[in-house]
Amino acid sequence: MAKYDVTSLKAEEFISDEEIRETLKYADENKDNLELIDALLEKARPVKTENGCVCRGLTHREASVLLACTDESRIQKMFDVAEEIKEAFYGNRIVLFAPLYLSNYCVNGCVYCPYHLKNKHIARKKLTQEEVRKEVIALQDMGHKRLAIEAGEDPVNNPIEYILDCIHTIYDVHHKNGDIRRVNVNIAATTVENYKKLKEAGIGTYILFQETYNKEGYESLHPTGPKHDYAYHTEAMDRAMEGGIDDVGLGVLFGLQSYRYEFAGLLMHAEHLEAVHGVGPHTISVPRVKHADDIDPDAFDNSIPDDMFVKIAACIRIAVPYTGMIISTRECEDVRRKMLRVGISQVSGGSRTSVGGYTEEERPHDTEQFDVSDQRTLDEVVHWLMDTGHIPSFCTACYRAGRTGDRFMELCKNGQILNCCHPNALMTLTEYLVDYASEETKEVGFQMIDEELKKITKDSVRKIAAENIEAIKNSNRRDFRF
Repeated sequence: MAKYDVTSLKAEEFISDEEIRETLKYADENKDNLELIDALLEKARPVKTENGCVCRGLTHREASVLLACTDESRIQKMFDVAEEIKEAFYGNRIVLFAPLYLSNYCVNGCVYCPYHLKNKHIARKKLTQEEVRKEVIALQDMGHKRLAIEAGEDPVNNPIEYILDCIHTIYDVHHKNGDIRRVNVNIAATTVENYKKLKEAGIGTYILFQETYNKEGYESLHPTGPKHDYAYHTEAMDRAMEGGIDDVGLGVLFGLQSYRYEFAGLLMHAEHLEAVHGVGPHTISVPRVKHADDIDPDAFDNSIPDDMFVKIAACIRIAVPYTGMIISTRECEDVRRKMLRVGISQVSGGSRTSVGGYTEEERPHDTEQFDVSDQRTLDEVVHWLMDTGHIPSFCTACYRAGRTGDRFMELCKNGQILNCCHPNALMTLTEYLVDYASEETKEVGFQMIDEELKKITKDSVRKIAAENIEAIKNSNRRDFRF
């Protein structure tokens, strides 16, 4: 049995099955230890310093104790601490993005995904570069500035050259006042050389979901295809960072295996990246198994009720305070609202999970990867976020200014959000309101901007932001950023 070593580059050593099982045993033994739980929550709270705030976070073992706790008053305190941490480092900003599906050709046999090779009744489709361009224009006309491109694993239909061509096409489309300023990439595990090519192409975050950290379960869920190789997949983030990509995004597909096992493995992976590369994941996503063509989520007996799902998100936020957290339109409005409070910092809006779906007037379902629970338009999501007290942000400034990896984390830790990300959010929201929003959304948005400007602590920054916002309103000037 592999010995646990957080600094090892071998998957079975930095994600040790023995360590996870010992962690779960420790959590069970201490789930009613209220003195310990109170101490952990106190340890996790942000501490104000001269340079901002500091959070110590929690280890995978400590956080697993919180997750196992059933005391209602302590669970409420977890939510409160998670909200406090989120407010300290991310404020009330919520970054918006949309997925763009390039191709659903895939050679893998993943039993939870409709793109699996044996599914013969799903329509297979791959976008041409002209079709990519049309999809991008449709997304720009909605108001999006940040995309996450998705493609199945198929070395013939979706080689790295195709992905690179698509990235170039996306960045090359300038339509009216629309520009995609950040392209995140969610494609299969690949080589260091290919990660170098993605870095050179100007990607934002490289995202790869583990699906499950349980090796035996992983191999069962991926019976055929290159994704069957647990070690190659699990070690992908190390190769990505070796290839120069310092913003990486982790995630598991909750519902496939025991959520407590996955929770511990996810945090161990984050700890590994921090220990080896000096910076943890830029984002952590929390998707759940959903219905799709040829896929019945009830076939998996590890489903998670909403209240536990929210608790998982809160415990992740407490454990890794500086990491962004993402929730997609897989989840309904009510669940997304609850998740916003306890740690989510990015949401998708107006999403379509089918290949070529954005250019269709009616939402197509024949090539969807999963059912979309939140089917509201981007404008409706923007309005909703403001109604809940959040600033919808289309900002991509840090990525384009080179504030990635440890440089972004340093900005976050130093408490400079209000003097950098906050004004950037307000300026990009102004762009959205002027160029794309409904009249009702504009009215709410401009009122919010006036109030939120007052929260910028530096007089010089507040003055420049206000001037830039007026320039956006009264001229065709765009893309101001700190």
